[in-house]
Amino acid sequence: MKKREEQIVDKKFSWEENIRKVVPYVPGEQPKCQNMIKLNTNECPYPPSPLVEKALREFDHRDLRLYPDPNASILTEELAKYYGVEAEQVFVGVGSDDVLAMAFMTFFNSGSPILFPDITYSFYDVWAELYRIPYKMIPLKEDFTIDPKDYQVENGGIVLPNPNAPTGILESLAFIEEILTANRDVVVIVDEAYIDFGGESALPLLKKYDNLLIVQTFSKSRAMAGMRIGYAIGNEKLISYLHHVKFSFNSYTMDSITLSLGTASVKDEAYFRETLAKVIKTREWSKEKLKELGFIFEDSKSNFIFASHPEKKAEEIYAYLRSKNIFVRYFKKPRIDNYLRISIGTDEEMEILVKELTEFLM
Repeated sequence: MKKREEQIVDKKFSWEENIRKVVPYVPGEQPKCQNMIKLNTNECPYPPSPLVEKALREFDHRDLRLYPDPNASILTEELAKYYGVEAEQVFVGVGSDDVLAMAFMTFFNSGSPILFPDITYSFYDVWAELYRIPYKMIPLKEDFTIDPKDYQVENGGIVLPNPNAPTGILESLAFIEEILTANRDVVVIVDEAYIDFGGESALPLLKKYDNLLIVQTFSKSRAMAGMRIGYAIGNEKLISYLHHVKFSFNSYTMDSITLSLGTASVKDEAYFRETLAKVIKTREWSKEKLKELGFIFEDSKSNFIFASHPEKKAEEIYAYLRSKNIFVRYFKKPRIDNYLRISIGTDEEMEILVKELTEFLM
């Protein structure tokens, strides 16, 4: 009996030997305190379009007894109409994270390492680890820009965020095309989560490059982070492969309410442009005020500013702001551990931020 018990003890945790272990992505903090100013997760400070509210009120709850359309037709067709492409060129998912994860699983299977910057969205290496995709993180230059020559080597695929996060730096279409020209034999993903805040999308390049996949999201410029809507646009064959993987994984990824509200958002172009203009105006005002306080940063074309201060440690500034219920993002990582990523809030929120920073730095 004793020997049997010893065998059980020895094997107690043996099942762990076959578990896939990864270091998970750490999302931005979602604090629950009252009267806070939340500038840490790049959410839009304004509500979604009034058409979204109207669609929610009018949604027939009885439809929830039915499975949603696996092809997400109403949303893909509206997005196709908006961007001037065919519906077969559009793929939608539960946030751009879901879309990107599907793309990693679908396109990066050659055995050669995929390439992406060392300072960028920190989910890329998590997906690579999860799906056992070899990868190489290419160091950004000292000014946080990307050297296109670093991506003209043998690889199994490329992921380029534009504008990059957390730096906010935008690369030109000529830059993107240089990468595409040198990598015709692999899929190149351009992650455009922040493109609406001041950049030119790579969509015009789709006509020339059938290996280009562009990924965007409703979470930032369309103020719908809580609904989780992302989408990809690309060559019809690329999109068909994405659908094959999705339908093998989970056919019903998007619920009926989300499809209805997302479609309503795309239809309200006037509100979309109005909201973008407000965020951009506040961003430019914030840049000037932060410069006056001595902060240093590259020119952001996103809805955040990635800044450091030559006289104060970022971690100290972060802690002080947190004590005032102002939340910004601090990354305790090599090369960027003296930077803060500050999302753009409303005018009032940014004025309070500047006031508190002024008091701290005096």
